[in-house]
Amino acid sequence: MTGTWISTRAWLLMLPLLVVMTAVIGWPLIDTVRLSFTDAKLIGTEGGFVGVDNYARMLTGSNFQRALITTTWFAVISVAAEMVLGVLAALLLNQEFRGRTALRALMILPWALPTVVNATLWRLIYNPEYGALNAGLTQIGILDSYRSWLGEPGTALAALIVADCWKNFPLVALIALAALQAVPRDINAASIVDGAGPFNRFRFVILPYLAGPLLVALVLRTIEAFKVFDIIWVMTRGGPANSTRTLSILVYQEAFSFQRAGSGASLALIVTLLVTILAVAYAALLRNAAGAS
Repeated sequence: MTGTWISTRAWLLMLPLLVVMTAVIGWPLIDTVRLSFTDAKLIGTEGGFVGVDNYARMLTGSNFQRALITTTWFAVISVAAEMVLGVLAALLLNQEFRGRTALRALMILPWALPTVVNATLWRLIYNPEYGALNAGLTQIGILDSYRSWLGEPGTALAALIVADCWKNFPLVALIALAALQAVPRDINAASIVDGAGPFNRFRFVILPYLAGPLLVALVLRTIEAFKVFDIIWVMTRGGPANSTRTLSILVYQEAFSFQRAGSGASLALIVTLLVTILAVAYAALLRNAAGAS
């Protein structure tokens, strides 16, 4: 009887939260699903039922396929670079040297900056007329003239990836640095006495302690990179020539710029499904890693 009352009281305490979540998440999700089966416009008509036509048109359209490729490239390259830079930074900050505390504090700054501020900062750096990047590369002789880094399809996506890596690699570094604190000093010292080089010490002594936390960082960053919107919207708005248009940008343009609420809703649900598949796959990977350890 006591256990039943405790369980009932727990559900009663959670009831306000459940009501808020249903109102904030549940109803908009249901309405989005309803809209996805109509040809509704953002302003004006409610639209009629069109079945799965929106989904078929989105999935087979060249805009979706190109945006999916762009999103995949952005996620894979940026996350891979962030993982490598984060681990290297953590290994550096785990060493004893003067000013280490100050450097650790400074490393958090890019991650702590709001994304809009970070994007605006990098837009100024890439500016084709007075940007610091053009000025620096010109002065050391790498460039003969200033370039429009965000205005050329061949360099815009790479420029965005650099900005995103600068913003987010400190998160990976902090997670890796916390994991490095758990590495027993005596094991590391014993490996040095046994003659293990830096690479072998990292591979056989340090990496086993980093694997789990780095997998968590990989999950978080991959999902965030796959649904990236704000940094790209501020810096390029998906241009030039749609070379940086990701799936989230395409959803926004379809629903708000073109005011096609029905097809925008269907595209949003497709992106949600893709992110959910990623999350489930990573959750299974985490369970397998936890079971193996």
